[in-house]
Formats: sequence, C-alpha cells, structure tokens
Amino acid sequence: MLKGLQLSLSVVLLLSCGFLYRLTTKSSGHFSCLPPYRSQQGPEGLLGKGRSIVFIETSERMEPPPLVCCAVESAANIYPEQPVAFFMKGLSNSMQPPPNSTYPAFSLLSAIDNVFLFPLNMKKLFEDTPLFPWYTQINTSAERNWLHVSSDASRLAIIWKYGGIYMDTDVISIRPIPEENFLAAQSSQYSSNGVFGFLPRHSFLWECMENFVEHYNSDIWGNQGPNLMTRMLRVWCKLEDFQEVTDLKCLNLSFLHPQRFYPISYPEWRRYYEVWDTDPNFNDSYALHLWNYMNQEGRAVVRGSNTLVENLYRQHCPRTYRHLIQGSEELVTGKLGPGNR
Repeated sequence: MLKGLQLSLSVVLLLSCGFLYRLTTKSSGHFSCLPPYRSQQGPEGLLGKGRSIVFIETSERMEPPPLVCCAVESAANIYPEQPVAFFMKGLSNSMQPPPNSTYPAFSLLSAIDNVFLFPLNMKKLFEDTPLFPWYTQINTSAERNWLHVSSDASRLAIIWKYGGIYMDTDVISIRPIPEENFLAAQSSQYSSNGVFGFLPRHSFLWECMENFVEHYNSDIWGNQGPNLMTRMLRVWCKLEDFQEVTDLKCLNLSFLHPQRFYPISYPEWRRYYEVWDTDPNFNDSYALHLWNYMNQEGRAVVRGSNTLVENLYRQHCPRTYRHLIQGSEELVTGKLGPGNR
C-alpha cells in the first residue's frame, strides 16, 4: 500500500511539473533563449497547403520592434487555425539567442502557438524560379535599396512556392480576408504589394517574377514592388475605377478596394498617432497598413496616450501592448521599458 501511495504521489508531481512548465512558458512570453522552432517541419511541410500568413525580415535584426510584433501577433489572433510564418534573415538553421541575453519580442512571438520563425535563405528560396539567375549575379553591396528590393523578391517567391497571404510587418490584422487570389489596391487603378494572397504556383506570380528580372531597376523606388504589381495587373485585367466599396474581379483574381487595407492613406499616416474623438470602426477593412516607412519622425505607441494606434494595439495585439509598450514617463525619463532590457 505504501508503494502504491508513493507511485500515485510521483505521478501527481510529474503532471504538476509539466503543467507549471507549460503555464510558465506560455503565459507571458517573457523568457530568454527560446529555440526559434517548435516544429521539426521546414516551411515545405508546414506551409505547403497554401493557408499560411507570411511576414519577412530582410535585415539581420533579431529583436523585432513593437510594430512588427503587433503585426505578427494580430495575424496569429485573426487566423488561429493557420500557420503564421515569419522569415528572418538573421536566423540560421542552428541559431540560438546568445546565452545570458534576453530578446523579449523574439521570445514573445516564439511563445504564440501558431507562429513559426524560419531562416530566410534567399539563394535556396529563389531556386527553380526566374529570380535565381538575377540573384546569383547581382552585387548586393552596390544596391541602395537592397533591403526593400530583396523583400520584394522574397515575398513573390515564398507565396508562389507555398501559397498563402503575404503582409508587410506594419500591417495590423483586424478580421479575416475572405479571398484566395487577390491584390490590394492602394488607390484607384494602383496596386500595393504590402498585402496580397494566392494559391501555390499561381501563374500571376510567376509572370511577376519574370517581369521583376526583365525590368529590374532598383534606383526607381517601388519599381520592383507596387509598380511591378500594377504593371502586371494591367496586363491581366482591364482596370476601372472602384464604385463605392466594392472589389473588382478579373479572371480568377480579385482587386480589393483601398478601404480593405488603406482606409487611412499614406499622406495622412500621422492620424494613426493622433487622439480621435471617436475611434473609427474600420468595418470595411480586413487589416490596416500603418505606413511605417513614412514614419521618419520615429513616432511611437505610448501607453496611456489614447491615440488610435494605442487602442489598436490594446485590441488586436494585447501581448505586445502588455509587454513591449512604454508609458510617456518611461520615454521622457529614459527609464528602460521591457522592450529595451
């Protein structure tokens, strides 16, 4: 009887330890030196069904800023049954965060069940695509806009290979996108490349990669990005102006109204950082592009400011808001917030 009691106590202790370990690692995202992968599958096995949400980081940066975290977290919340893949150039297959260091944002994302971090290996990614000869011949050190151009190329190849939805890392998801093959209008008859989605191996993206190489000119801003998407869309479709908030259809492709992702246009980007009398409901939008490239002033989300962007963080990326956003007193005094430790 004593042996039976000891055995029962041992089982209870083991179960309690397992529960506490999971609770500790999953509750806050505040822990260091997490392995970047929780799945032994590579992108081929995980993303091959064409249902993934994809983000890309083409710099060597390992600690994503709060806006990037919010974008990834919000997508994970809106698409809980779909893998959210974050391809990071700073990762390698054997990469671990340095010992005795903490990456709060990196760890926060690693703790979300449907977020998967992958290394961005462009040479391997571009194999078997029209981009491979271009990539193997280009002198990247001579390219002024390489981070942007390489991102433009990578997003085309990833969505062509695996399918799914690509989003820029300054896009906050607020409701599911119901389309499979789509481009997002930035304005009437002009496409963005900050959000788009296709089934795997779609011929539109193959033709985009061919056009990318044929008309390559990185000195023209957007030539490999939104200008490319717009050029190809005009080849495929006869573009017309939008009528009210309705999307355009062409063959098996949808061209989504600017309200779907750009209800606040880029000249008005500062409105996200202002206090509104009444926050807009964005009922016609699936996600919000915050135009971070325009934010050369370095405007930040401040806890307690009641700005539109703070309220978006609180609603759509609560973990990021809770752990990475500082109050105004911390910013003024220079006190370190959790994102700077």
